[in-house]
Amino acid sequence: MLAVTFGAILITAIDRTILPTVLPAILKEFHLSATAGGWLVGLSYVGTLIGGVLVGAIGDAFGKGPRRAWIWLVTVALVVASAIATAVTRTLGLLQVLRVTMGIGTGSMEPVNVAMIGDWWQKEDRGFAVGAHHTGFPAGQFVGPVLMGAIIAATSWRGTFLFIPLLAIPIVIAQILLARRRNLVKVDRWITDHDLTPSADPDEVTGWQNPFARIRDAVRADRNVALAMIMNFLFLWTETAVTSFITLQLTRDLGITLAVAAVVSGASGLTGWIGQIVWGAISDHIGRKIPLLIVTIGDAIALALMIEIHSLTMAWILLLAWGLVRNAPYPVLYASVIDVVPEAASTGLGLMVGVGLGASGIVAAPIAGWIVDHYGFTWHYLALVVVCLISLIPIFLLNDPVRAERRRQRLAG
Repeated sequence: MLAVTFGAILITAIDRTILPTVLPAILKEFHLSATAGGWLVGLSYVGTLIGGVLVGAIGDAFGKGPRRAWIWLVTVALVVASAIATAVTRTLGLLQVLRVTMGIGTGSMEPVNVAMIGDWWQKEDRGFAVGAHHTGFPAGQFVGPVLMGAIIAATSWRGTFLFIPLLAIPIVIAQILLARRRNLVKVDRWITDHDLTPSADPDEVTGWQNPFARIRDAVRADRNVALAMIMNFLFLWTETAVTSFITLQLTRDLGITLAVAAVVSGASGLTGWIGQIVWGAISDHIGRKIPLLIVTIGDAIALALMIEIHSLTMAWILLLAWGLVRNAPYPVLYASVIDVVPEAASTGLGLMVGVGLGASGIVAAPIAGWIVDHYGFTWHYLALVVVCLISLIPIFLLNDPVRAERRRQRLAG
């Protein structure tokens, strides 16, 4: 299940990188400014906000365990249909509408899958499992642009929307075949035989529950949910702003082709898996707060250094360095939410992804585009450093169930 959901997150990451990667070609074809391009990217995140919150809640509403795979099938179908329609559209208005519908699909793909891996793993190693599962993001962030570079060289930007989302079809089939009750029973038996704690009881899988009630319960359950939404919003603000315009920066300032820029833009994916596994696993033992503090400061430093992208070599070096911290906060944040709302994991994660990713994308890309248009990339990165450092405030306020449990065990021992 870890391998299959890794593939699911990989294709989620690839789908999300399509628009930012080919944005320069879209701007050229439709005669748009960087600011207008930012609003186009922002429309994708309007869909992400809707999909993350509503479909994330539906991922809990039908029950835990095996039933989540069927919800993911619905999200994939929406992404594939929207992508194919994008490949053939010739009008800006329809392109804008399809950004919203595809955003609904990509926004809901992630919380359902993160909740799924939470169901199939022992609680004691949840941070590691989510971190290993989420290495699909950096892998997709590199593999996706490489595939897109090849497709763009052979066809055009439209080909990326036509072919790449189809990669999700075999993954969703494998997930449905694997996510069966009898397999979850085997997993839980192994976990209990090794004196560990299962995350989902197959006998507790229930029927339809009100998704709006799940949203209310998730928000009320613990302040970690609201704080994670805020932190996710700030982290993803910086990430969205960088990824939305990195290919524009590379093509405009370095004079390289879009196909080459697409490959270089994915460099952070080569190193992104390291931070996710390392900090996700460490957070299982020392708590969630300290890893988040370290990664946040590292992210701010990496963003500041990206002002120095003046050559292709420096672009590779700095993007590889950014990859070490770019994706690292999310497994720790996701684990902190599952820690406190295990019965509404998909809902809590959907709020994180929907509000965090969706809301940040809505505002981050247009603001970043405006800054790039009027002040250039130096001020663009300095503004992102400030946004990154603001996230230190909610980190200090975070509850840390892992550290609390460790203290309880020491006192009991």
